[in-house]
Amino acid sequence: MNNLSKTWAVIIAVSSIVSIAKAALPDPGMEIDKGRTAILVTDPQNDFLSPDGVAWGVVGKNVTENNTVENIESLLKAGKENGMPVFVSPHYYYPHDHSWKFEGALEKLMHNIGMFDRKDALNVEGFEGSGADWLKRYKPYIQDGKTVVTSPHKVYGPETNDLVLQLRKQGIDKVILAGMSANLCVESHMRELLEQGFEVAVVADATAAAQVEEGDGFAAASVNYRFLANAVWSTSEAVELIANSK
Repeated sequence: MNNLSKTWAVIIAVSSIVSIAKAALPDPGMEIDKGRTAILVTDPQNDFLSPDGVAWGVVGKNVTENNTVENIESLLKAGKENGMPVFVSPHYYYPHDHSWKFEGALEKLMHNIGMFDRKDALNVEGFEGSGADWLKRYKPYIQDGKTVVTSPHKVYGPETNDLVLQLRKQGIDKVILAGMSANLCVESHMRELLEQGFEVAVVADATAAAQVEEGDGFAAASVNYRFLANAVWSTSEAVELIANSK
């Protein structure tokens, strides 16, 4: 079986699983309550979302197909226009992180290609426009003095940063989740937030993932979103719900 045949076999299998899940599983839904709901975007950074980013070779096709860059911006814009808090959970690596004694497969790859690299936590020399910087079109939303930018997560989930604390301190218990990448940081944030007692709605087409010989990260994540999240929305659904929230 060639690679194309394998890809179609995976897509058909995933579609079948999702169809069965939709038929078998309830759809809890999530109501948006202003004052209790926030938008959270993971890793809206150049290395994932720019054609010049180091990961574009494996994520670019899916980012383009999902319209991910534009969809994330639509969420950010909707949040700002409707007074909804926006949180960003970034991914940064400093020189000392490259001395880790063991790594998982994707950690090793990210370190090898210099993904999200910064000189250190206090030094922004060379940061502007780097792979670790925000995508330029997002900067007006993220750098408006109101968006909460957490400390960096170091692997995939928020267990290693202050996201949960920041959400709790703002009285947030419902999260609209988007960002990169679908089956890694987005899914890991979803799982931890659910474990911490938050309601989570994932905006699936405002995410994307690597598609490599070993598998399709977006397809894998899509199945798990449906199994685990309180709701799975499209960007257009999320924007409408945010605009009509009370």
